[in-house]
Amino acid sequence: MSRRLLGLFCVASGLAACDAAVAGVTPVQKVIQLLDGMLAKGKEEKHAEEVEFAKFQAWCDSTRKATTKSIEEGAAQITQLDADIAKSESDAEVLGQEIDELEGKSAQAKYEAASAKALREKENGDYMAQHQDLSESIDACEKAVSVLKSKGADVPQSLAQVRSSPKIPAHAIEVIESFLAMKAGQEPKANAYEFQSGGVVEMLEKLTGKFKDQRLALQKAEMNAKSNYEMLLQQLTDNIRTDESRSSEKSASKAGTLSDAANFKGDLEVTEKIKAEDEKTLSDTKASCNAKSVEFEQNQVTRAEEIKAIKNAMEILSSDAVSGNSETHLPSLPQVNAKGRALAQLRSSVQNDGDVRQKAAAYLQGRAKDLGSRYLSVMASRVTEDPFGKVKKMLKDLIVKLMEEANSEADHHAYCTSELATNKMTREDKSSEAEKLSADADQLTATEAQLASEITELSDAMAELQGARAEATKNRGEEKATNTKTIADSKEAQVAVEQAIAVLREFYGKETDASSLLQAGKTGAAATAKRSTHREPYTGMGSSSGGILGLLDVILSDFARLETETSSSEDQAQSAYEKYMNESDEDLAVKGTTVEHKASKKQQTEESLRSTQKELSLTQQELDAALSYYDKLKADCVDNNLSYEDRVSMRKDEIQSLKEAMRILNGEESLV
Repeated sequence: MSRRLLGLFCVASGLAACDAAVAGVTPVQKVIQLLDGMLAKGKEEKHAEEVEFAKFQAWCDSTRKATTKSIEEGAAQITQLDADIAKSESDAEVLGQEIDELEGKSAQAKYEAASAKALREKENGDYMAQHQDLSESIDACEKAVSVLKSKGADVPQSLAQVRSSPKIPAHAIEVIESFLAMKAGQEPKANAYEFQSGGVVEMLEKLTGKFKDQRLALQKAEMNAKSNYEMLLQQLTDNIRTDESRSSEKSASKAGTLSDAANFKGDLEVTEKIKAEDEKTLSDTKASCNAKSVEFEQNQVTRAEEIKAIKNAMEILSSDAVSGNSETHLPSLPQVNAKGRALAQLRSSVQNDGDVRQKAAAYLQGRAKDLGSRYLSVMASRVTEDPFGKVKKMLKDLIVKLMEEANSEADHHAYCTSELATNKMTREDKSSEAEKLSADADQLTATEAQLASEITELSDAMAELQGARAEATKNRGEEKATNTKTIADSKEAQVAVEQAIAVLREFYGKETDASSLLQAGKTGAAATAKRSTHREPYTGMGSSSGGILGLLDVILSDFARLETETSSSEDQAQSAYEKYMNESDEDLAVKGTTVEHKASKKQQTEESLRSTQKELSLTQQELDAALSYYDKLKADCVDNNLSYEDRVSMRKDEIQSLKEAMRILNGEESLV
């Protein structure tokens, strides 16, 4: 019978198993050894697959996250670019209609303000009504409580007033009516025992507190509504003022907006292409990762079932029904290797239980010293101290415990490997993302500062130009007044000089004629003249008038030249002034438009900076959480002394040594 079983085992297990049986190991023991090896290999392969899948899953998560973020950013950029293109084209098309649009917006804002005012008045009216109802209910309840506590005679009147309050619930009204019925000596309802005086007081106090809470909530809601209305009205008022102001001075550059639209379209084309590539990458990654995940889950289920089946088989084969009968009835021959012969000699030389235990203790002590194992050292001391049966049970229990620890540590190692890999990738991603966001924030801060500086410079230049225009207008006015007065004085002087010349010429012209008549009468009166001593008549200073009239002509010419030169100078100054004002108007318009654009860009930069800083803060929090989790993982997962592989090897040696000790105690030959 034994030989036939041995033959069947050789056929079923192969040459190696047959050799082992011939060497002194029963077929059942060898099968258990083979199953134990299969179990270790299955766990090792399962663990290796878990580690590999954890790395692959981390890559999938990282790729999905990065690609999804890129797609979202691309979609946001496309949306923004579409909006920018639409805005640019709309600005280029509706520049002539913007004033009407602004007026429409102003009218709409006025309508909204009027609607908001009407709604506010209605809300306030509702609030006043509810507040009055609650206040009356509170007063009625407090008065009723006071009357009930004082046991006054007007309790029915007070409770009737409470009952008539609009805010009193039906249950409270029923309680009050029952109490009044009891008070009046009438037959109360079945539950009238609930409506004693103390109960009514307590109910009224609760109602008072409830009404006060409702009134406080109502007051808070009214305050919030009023605040919101005031903020809305202020905003609408500001919008109306801004729209009305801008409607009279709106101007823009169509060529600039069309150029911006062309640039936006180019950026849009590039962004859409990149987004399409990212979407394809994400789709391929998801398909690959899903397929791998399904395969991994199926493999893990199969491996787990395989390990479970092997464990069940080992438990069955290790039971007394199989192992015990195997040791009794199946063949076992001496081993042929040197160590086996030594143990066989040891077994044959040991004739009593004490010697066997001493040898087993010595073997365990030696292995404990070689491996540095406290388990083997403790068992070595217990082998010689405890009863024989108890020692064998302790060895079996310790073997089971070490195998459970091995399984638990394998699971923990797989968890640690997966978590450390994922955490490392998270820390690297978040660190890189935080660095990028920090650089973006610094760049946006610098851009914001530069725009603010440029806006300040342009504003100062505009203020300086306005001052120069005012100074030029003042100087022009003074110069024009001076020139006008000079021209008027020149004209007046010319008229006066011409009058003086006319007077002199008229006078001395008469005197010249008189002199000629006097000269003609001198011939007839010559004799008489010789006899007479009478002087000739005075005819004026005609001899000197010629020089004076010449000077007056020169003066008249000078005044005429002064008038001409001053008029010409005034025309030139006025022309130069008008040219300067036109150029400065254009310069102010250009600078104003530039300031407007830079202010808009600065506002967008500030919004981007706030968004970036918020995202940076969230990313930094995530990075800090990942670093904190890594510190926790280090405490649980990072090997400080022995590596995981060393611990696995050491535990395997410990288990093997314990099994050898069991064989020694059982009087068997070693399998090593």
